[in-house]
Parts: sequence; C-alpha cells; structure tokens
Amino acid sequence: MKVLRTVGELRETIDGHRSAGKTIGLVPTMGALHAGHLSLMERARRDNDIVVASVFVNPTQFNNPDDLSTYPRTEEADCKALESAGVDYAFIPSVEEIYPEPDTRQFDLGEVASVMEGAMRPGHFNGVAQIVSKLFEMTRPTRAYFGEKDFQQIAVIRRMASLEGFDLEIVACPIVRESDGLAMSSRNVRLTPEQRAAAPAIHRILAESVERAVSSTVAEVKKSVTEAIDAEPFMTTEYYEIVDPLTMQPTDSWMPPNGSAVGCVTVYCGDVRLIDNITYTKK
Repeated sequence: MKVLRTVGELRETIDGHRSAGKTIGLVPTMGALHAGHLSLMERARRDNDIVVASVFVNPTQFNNPDDLSTYPRTEEADCKALESAGVDYAFIPSVEEIYPEPDTRQFDLGEVASVMEGAMRPGHFNGVAQIVSKLFEMTRPTRAYFGEKDFQQIAVIRRMASLEGFDLEIVACPIVRESDGLAMSSRNVRLTPEQRAAAPAIHRILAESVERAVSSTVAEVKKSVTEAIDAEPFMTTEYYEIVDPLTMQPTDSWMPPNGSAVGCVTVYCGDVRLIDNITYTKK
C-alpha cells in the first residue's frame, strides 16, 4: 500500500490506472477505523481493480467544535488496518491540502437533507457534500462505498452526485455490529465502560420494535421506542423518526411509496452521540 499526501499525487496515480482501463473503488473515511470501515474496503476490493481509501477528518461537516476536537485520530493504526484490508492507496491529506482556501459552495440538497441530521446539525450535510464532491472529482471512481449506519448521509450523497453530474455507482453496505448489537462507530471509544455496557440497548429496542410494528401504528412504535431508550441508563433520545427510505421524509405508513419504512435514531449516551437505524420489513 502506498500513502498519498497531496491532491496532485492522487490525481496522477489514479489517472494512470484509469487510462489503463482499471476500475477504481473509493472508500471515504474520517479514520479511527474499525471492522465496519474494513468491510467497505473488502467489498471495494472484490468489486474493483484498484482500491483507494481516504482518511481525513473533514472540518466543514462539524457544526460542534468540541466534536471536531475530540474526534479520534489514529493514523498509524489506520494505515496498518488499510494495508491488511488490501487497499492499494491511502489518501491522507492535511486540511490545508484539501482546503487551500475556504470552500464556500452551497449545495441544493433538497428534502433529504432538511430533516433529522440536517435539522439537528445545521451545515453538516453541506460539509459532507463539499468533501465527498472533492474526493469524487479528484479520483473519478467507478464506485464509492458508504456504510448504511449513516443512512441519511447516503441519500444526501446520491443527491449531490446527481446535482454535480458524477458518473459513478454509489454502493451502500450493511451496518456492521459488535457481538452485543452496538453499531460500530469511531465514537464508541469515547464511551465509559458503564456507557458502553448500556449502549447495545439502542439496537435491542429497535429490533424489538420491528415485532411490535406488526400490530401497531407508526405513531405508537415511535412513542414506545423513544420511551424505552430514554428509560435506559445514560441515554437520551435526540430524535427517532420513521421515514421513507428514499426521500427521508417522515411517514405514517410501514410501506411508504419507495419501499419499507426505516427507523432512524440518534441517542446521546452520556455526551457521546450515537446513531442507528432499522428497516421495518413488510411481513
């Protein structure tokens, strides 16, 4: 594996492979890699001739300065993990390399970005669109890989790619969980032992709600999930929405126009913000 630090190196290297007819798989990350990230790289490895993974903590998508400053940075361990996953190139730039001047672009991301994370974290999705559009433009990948834990983010990236005219396949990959059900996240390392023991209740409560949905309304399940999470130690629900899987808009149907409804939740466990989701598959 080769580490690339500059945009120029990245362009020159990937352009050479593309000119030779190679397919390019891109896995954008913010580092602090775990098995969830590595599953994306393994999928990219199966699908493509060349795999590029970026490691960049993007400042423009953090609306909370404390969240940016505490986000874990583990470059040495990340490089070892990338190499073991069969990545060909790790793109690890500085902030100055990506943003030699401020990025003032504003994207018309529409309704998919107006709710849930978009409402709670103003500017977050515009920052995501800024960095992902830059990475797409720099690498012009055949395919790009994202984890379904960030379910709404995938919809936003699809919208951005359509707006900007990028010709690539966006591949959504399943959530990878710890053995106790907690969705893998770089933020999990910030949980205290007591919080870490409590956090799997999020997925347990979501999974139980799928069974409840057979005989309950959307409103009833939303209420019961929120109350159950809030009753757990250390936990406070920021939002729980049941949405159309394409538009991200709240729905009162288990089968909205674009497929099975998806429940998306954000929970504060202590001061650590955790997200998860579950699909209410029609029985």
